[in-house]
Amino acid sequence: MTEPTQPTPTPTSARSSAPAPKERADGVRVPLPRDAAPSRAATPGRVPRQPAALQPRRRFGGTEAQIRGALKFYMVSAWISGTFLLLLVAEMITRYGLGYDLVAGGTDKLTGATVPLGWQDLELENLSGGVNISTWILIVHGWFYVVYLISCFRVWTLMRWPFPQLVVMALGGVVPFLSFIVERKIHASTAAELRANPKAAKRY
Repeated sequence: MTEPTQPTPTPTSARSSAPAPKERADGVRVPLPRDAAPSRAATPGRVPRQPAALQPRRRFGGTEAQIRGALKFYMVSAWISGTFLLLLVAEMITRYGLGYDLVAGGTDKLTGATVPLGWQDLELENLSGGVNISTWILIVHGWFYVVYLISCFRVWTLMRWPFPQLVVMALGGVVPFLSFIVERKIHASTAAELRANPKAAKRY
């Protein structure tokens, strides 16, 4: 009568090199990760890396069409606001540094001739009437800066960026030349994020 064959005992080294299978009480089979190893599991304080399915996904606050539309509005606002900011700097220099304002359609008090575009001496007041372009530059820039802030907030909300990003964008309307630089960076980063996260935008 043949005796039953006893299973060959597995060496201790072989047991330690192969990860032990895990069983669930509900009978569902859960495959082990490819990089599973006892040495990795035994490392104290090691935080396992989350699978790609469990990692937080990038989400935008609107559709791609909404984001691109807001980005175009921001671009136009940035360039107009930046241009008027440079004009405002020139106006401040001529008014408070040199004592002149730019006036259109004024009348020369000495000759009575109409001056289509000329400089008014703030002390002598050599021109009367007309449109003070220097003052209108100040007014237009102030109102358009509000429009610029709205465009910044719109892009920032749709892209769900951190708050410091909004502060940097807002400074573009008060620091000369900064709006042009920030606009180019915002445009490039927004386009890159849209390409890298095609499924992050809303579908409605």
